[in-house]
Parts: sequence; structure tokens; C-alpha cells
Amino acid sequence: MNAPTRRRRWLTISAATALAALFAIPATAAPGHPATHPRAFTAQATASDGGGDGDGGAEESDEIAEGADQFAEARTSPGTLLPGAYTAAWNQMTALPNTGGQWQHVTGLPYNSDDPRYRDFDSNSSGGAGLVTGRASALAADDDGYVYEGSAGGGVWRSSSGGGHWQPISDALPAQATGALALDGRGRLWLGTGESTTNADAYLGSGVYVLDHPHSGTFASYDRVGGGELDSTSIHTLRFGGDKVWASTTRGVWSHSTTDLRGPWKLEFAPNPAYLPGGSLATDPNAPYKNIANDVAVDPKDPSKVMLAIGWRSGDDYNGFYEKSGGSWVRVSSLGALPTDAGTVGNVTFARAKDGSRYYAIVQSPTALATDPDSNLDGIYVSRSGDPFGSWQRIADTETLVGSGSALTDPGYMPGVQAWYNEFLQVDPTNADHVYAGLEEVFETKDAGTSWSAVGPYWNFGFPCWSIDPSQQTGSCHQTTHADQHAVAVGSYHGKPYVYVGDDGGVYKRPLDGRTDADGHATDWVSTNDGTIDTLQYYSVGVGTDPGHRGVAVNGGLQDNGQSILRPGDKVMGSNFGGDGGDTLTDPANGCNIAQEYVYLAVNVTQNCAVNNGAWVDDPSKVTSYSVAPADNATGEARFIAPLTADTKDGNTWIAGGRHVWVQTHGYAIRSSSEWTDAFDLGAGHTATAVAAQGGKVYAAWCGPCNNQGFTRGLAVGNADGTGWHQVSLPATGATGTVPNRYLAGLAVDPTDSSHVYLAVNGFSRQWTEGPGAGVGHVFESTDGGTTWKDDSANLPDVPSNALMALPNGGLLLATDLGVVYRAPHRTSWERVGSLPAVAVMQLKPGADGRIYAATHGRGLFAIRPH
Repeated sequence: MNAPTRRRRWLTISAATALAALFAIPATAAPGHPATHPRAFTAQATASDGGGDGDGGAEESDEIAEGADQFAEARTSPGTLLPGAYTAAWNQMTALPNTGGQWQHVTGLPYNSDDPRYRDFDSNSSGGAGLVTGRASALAADDDGYVYEGSAGGGVWRSSSGGGHWQPISDALPAQATGALALDGRGRLWLGTGESTTNADAYLGSGVYVLDHPHSGTFASYDRVGGGELDSTSIHTLRFGGDKVWASTTRGVWSHSTTDLRGPWKLEFAPNPAYLPGGSLATDPNAPYKNIANDVAVDPKDPSKVMLAIGWRSGDDYNGFYEKSGGSWVRVSSLGALPTDAGTVGNVTFARAKDGSRYYAIVQSPTALATDPDSNLDGIYVSRSGDPFGSWQRIADTETLVGSGSALTDPGYMPGVQAWYNEFLQVDPTNADHVYAGLEEVFETKDAGTSWSAVGPYWNFGFPCWSIDPSQQTGSCHQTTHADQHAVAVGSYHGKPYVYVGDDGGVYKRPLDGRTDADGHATDWVSTNDGTIDTLQYYSVGVGTDPGHRGVAVNGGLQDNGQSILRPGDKVMGSNFGGDGGDTLTDPANGCNIAQEYVYLAVNVTQNCAVNNGAWVDDPSKVTSYSVAPADNATGEARFIAPLTADTKDGNTWIAGGRHVWVQTHGYAIRSSSEWTDAFDLGAGHTATAVAAQGGKVYAAWCGPCNNQGFTRGLAVGNADGTGWHQVSLPATGATGTVPNRYLAGLAVDPTDSSHVYLAVNGFSRQWTEGPGAGVGHVFESTDGGTTWKDDSANLPDVPSNALMALPNGGLLLATDLGVVYRAPHRTSWERVGSLPAVAVMQLKPGADGRIYAATHGRGLFAIRPH
């Protein structure tokens, strides 16, 4: 799921030429000038074409949407998901016998995105985000110093000290993805699970829960409100009115009593009920997008007056605002300046003043999303009467916010370019004219929109105060927030009010009425990501012996937080690559030899852990990482997170998968994209989903199309030297053991026999998937190089499966969306490995220290020592 800034395809031309291309300044401009930092804006389409298209920002926004879609595709294609799938899988997982042993948390220390040790050309160090963790998707706070953070994939966390010193409080639940948090008038904490960034079927939840005593309690399964009506949905918002709570979800708007928590949720409105689970059109490929509700506005003076904001970010004829009339919901046709047409109303966020005197709204435009490369923000609006039905006035648009001190002033990436993904609104409880608005950046107005300040700019690159000097951290700039805003809350600590913002880097706070400099940038942001909260969303992990031989160096690729690096003796984990960190290769014999994938197979390599003090600014020859992307990166023929691996018998032979299977044999000494050779073309429209190699024999799983519209998958087998390649027949129906027609997510080869291969299948079985040929089973085995297969699933829970690891003793490890399971040698049944929360494990790797390392997508890195 994924975000702008850091997903940069860095330039491969010389530093001086790059600066000229980025800022339209002479190539001979003084090196090291603040305005010449090459991360202010992306200037090229790919990592390897060496040219500029001037539209990098719009491309960034497209990448976030594509990454979200592809994460969902792996779990749902070729169908749609029925309620109850994850809850049933969690129950099956917790019922498995346990192997014993305990997972050890590896990344439980501060992660500094501005670590001065790594001022590498390909990092974002000195940008100003400081200490970060994973994406925060919901926040709540009270006046007793308690703050509650709901993460995208790592559960709910509590601080009793106004932010910091966090503790997890939802680990017992079957879903760790958060959509909404809200405190009601009785002090209860309401949790809506399923992330709310309009990702359709990605990061689904298990319903709504209520914690009666949030200062001291923890969530349990019996805290769920109602039945399973909201299972396998995402909850966008929870809003209160009278004795009712309203939930806006990916399957319409629902309500429930707040005084009697028994009984089912009531479906208030779904614009296209035939597309809901069980409906006549539930198997339609577009079903996940047909009933998305974004928010609910309740009239504070009359709770019976309710306005619904309904609509998919990309547009549909049902998009709009709705009110109840004569017992049914009807579209509102006039709201003053607030648009009501389906083409303009997309993602919407409401906020109301505590005294009822104002209502505010942010509106994203589907038409602009499709046509405007600069931004898809329609505007920010106010109803000065406090009535959600208006009349509304527009108080900000993209141009207004560009002029407020924003860091996003270049065409192609302006405020609101990701308004479908980044939105929050918060009104000061004591001043109805004082409002915080979140898009990619944090904006503030103290006069109901007459003027605005970008108090939390995207980053500090490009501002005159910026400097790359490690001794100055961010020069004379002040800390800003991480980019991509999703959540906001106001609370007090020791009687002082603070605003808390949640974004792709965690939680930041400042005094509610804080200080700003002459440019309108806040001077008092503080990161609360002190290392006690670890919600880092890893895609991958790599482990190698540290060059100092004092232990191992551990690194991994993260959603929107680059690549982390942790070396023996470190008190703070550093970030040596920026952007989204995809797959990772690390030399087991030297943990500073690292290949890091960004997205779409953009690969960088370093042989010194990317340690750099910024010397490349003055001397381009002093870069310590190199862009070596295979050609499918330039043509866009690779998955968002594309597979990259090394041959298990020859660490210098690497395999990368896009449309083609790419091979290079120079290991970490590779310096050019031209060193890759095309071993096999998987076919037009096909892209690799997993690759594995042993002793020169290569397996490549693929899909294409990869979404519900005509989903197909397959497997190709051949040799690294380009010989012997052929497509394997994988029938999805027929005899027992045939491979389901679902996403092929992982491959592992028996260390003693390259013809003995295992295959992990993602998604849910036909029981939970409304779609053709979904089949059953998650792990399959072939002993003849993929010609025939047998189903090894046995007692395995019906849960999306992501990666496999074949052990030298004949055992098999499987990473799933709900933890890790193990099958012992010569056994058929599976056991649960340790007791991780219900968090997705994306990859498993062996460590030089004898431990197995797990990359979780929401709770950081863990390691366990096999018995």
C-alpha cells in the first residue's frame, strides 16, 4: 500500500545533469546548494532510461493505486471474498498444534529515516521525517493523556503519556488492519477493522469492536459488536448521532445501537445491493467497487438528519451524497458550492465543530483523477451553519494549497494528487474556525479557510533551509512529518492540547495552537515513533554476516519507508535506501552487500551498506549505490513488488522476474542494467509473481491478466543460461492435486534436488471466494520439475499463503497472512510456529546466525531459532 515521496526511481545520469533536469538549473550550478538535492521531485519514468518525462508525481500516485490493487488481487482474484474468511482462518490457525519456541522481535528500536550515516544518493536521509514506523490509519485521543493509534496492518496501540511508550492492545483479534478509531461519550473506544484507504478488498477486517475501559483493557474477540455482517470489509469511519453509531464501509453504510450492543448491524444503504455477497451480481469482477461508502455526516442539532458520502475513487454513476426521504435514500441534488455530480464526488471526509457551528469536507474528484496529472483534489469546503446539507462554500483548492508553503509546487505532483488515498480533517474543539487538513502534507487554517499554512510539508528538500551536512541533520529546517496523511486526533497531556497526525511514517504531534516560521512551516513537530511501536510493513528481509564479524546485519524492504539496516551494536536502526522497499538480496557472507528493489523491478545495489556522508553532492564519483534495473522496469512489464532471488547454489547468479525472466551472474559487483540477460519471455501480458533457482534450474510463476477480468496464471521452467524453457500445464480442475486457479505467490526448491519444488498459492479457497475455478489448497509439491503436482495442504488453515522456505532437513516453512506454519520432515500435517499476532508474513529467510527471519507486513521483523 503504498505512498509517494519515497517511491522514487532514482536518476541514472550524472549528478550534475540530474540536478539540471530536476530543477531546470544550469548543469554547472554550485554543487551542494540546497535546491539541488535530487529528491525534490521525480524527473524520469524509469530507473534505467536515463531521461525525464516531467510527470513523475502523477506516476507516483498511479503507483500507490496499482500497488494497492495488486496486493488485493493476490488475495481475491479471480473472485470476490465472502464475509467470515479471515475469522475462520484465524480460528483454524490458533487451533493448530504449536512447534514451541518464541519469536524474537528484531526491529524493536527507533528507526531513523534521517540517519546521518546513510546520506546516500538513493536514501531520503535529511528529508526531515525523523523517527518513523509503519502506516498509521486511525487515531483517537482523550484529555487524560491517552492516545490510541490504529495501524494499517499491525493492530491498535495505546500510549498513556501523550504519545510514545506504546503498547499493543488488539493482538488477540483475528484482524490487525485498522480502518477507524473513535471514542464515544461514555469514554469507550470503538475500533473498525479493515484499512480505510479505499483499497477495495485489500487489508480486510473482521468487524467492529468496543473496549469499555481503554485506559487499561485490551481488545478481545467477545468485544465484537453485532455478528459477522461486517466481516471481510473495510471500515472507513465510525460516526455517532443520538444513540446510534454509523459505519461507512466497502459494502455500504450500516448502523447499530450504542446502548445495546447485541444483535446484528443494520444495512442502512447500499447503492448496488445486487453486488453484495450473496447477491445476483456478487461474482461480477466489479463487485468490490460498487458499494463503497466514505463517510457519514450527522446533523449535531438533529441526529435524525444524516448525509451519506458514497463513491468509488475512480468514479461510478452511483457516486454522490444521499439523504433519507420517505423511508428511502435519495441523491442530494444541491448543496451550494459542494459538488453533487457523480464525476466530481469521489473520496470524501467530513469533520464537524464540537459546538455544532461548522461542518467541513474534503472532496476528491474522479474526473480529475482520470484527467489531471497535477492533482485530483476538488476542494475543501465549509458549511458555516453547521448543517451537513449546507449551504456549502469552497475554502481551498489545489492552487490555494500550493501557495501555502507546500513542498509540492511542480506540475505533476501538487497537493491533492493522492486525495483518494490521503485525507483527514480535524476541527479545534475550542475554535470552530481552526482546522487541520491532511492530504500528502498537513495544512492548517485559523480563520475557517481564508488563509492556509503547510505546517507539515512533504519534506524539506528544495527549501533554502535544507542541507545534507550530517552534522546539521536537516540544516536549519525544522522536523516535518512523514508524508501521506491518513488520521488525526486532538487530545491533552498534562492539561496542554495537542494535535496528533497519522501518516505513512507513524504518528507525530505538536501543540494544537503551535508555532510556525515565516514560510508557514511548523517548528514544533515531534515524532512519537520512539521504537516502542513497531508497525513497519516489510515486504522482504535479508540477513548476512556483518563485515565486522560481530554478528549479523539485517535489512529489509518496507512500504514507503525505504530499506532499513540494522547492524550489531546499533541503538538506532537506519534507512539506507528511500522509496518503497520491495524485494531484497543480502550476501550471507557479507551483510553490507545488498540489492534493494524499489518498485516495478527498479533495483539498486551497494557493497558498503550504502554508508555515505553525502559526499556525492560535491563529487558524483562518491556514490555508494548503483541502479541496475532489468529492462522490464523501463517498459513497465513487472509487478509492483516484483520477485528477485539468488540461485541457492551460486549466490552470484540472480534471477529477476517481470514479463521476462532475467539473469545476471556478477552478483553484487553488477554496475549496469545491461548486465542482465533475457532467459525467457513469459508472454505478452504475463508478469512473474515468484521465482526460484537452484544449480542453474529456474522456476518462474506468473499471472496475466492478474485481476478478476480474465485472471490466468501459470508456471515456466528452464535454465539460467536460457536453454530448456517451457510452460508447465497447470490444470485448475479435475483430479485431486491439481493447482487452483489462484495467484501463485511463492516457490521453494528442495536443497538436495532441483526437480523437487514446492508452490504456495495465495487467496482463499472456493468456500470463501465467489469466482470461477478458485479451487482448494495452498501448498503443492512436484518431484518431477513441475510436470505433476500433489496437494500438501492437509490440515493447513484456509488462509492466503505468501512464501515458502525448504529446510535442509526436509522440513517446510510457509508464510501466510496470519503467521508461519511448519511441516516436519516425513510428516503430512502442519504446526503453528510460535505465536505471532494475526499479521501477514511476506517472506522468510535463513540467517547466518542459524535463526529464521520473518518479514511481517505490519509488525516489523522477527526471528526464531529452529528446534
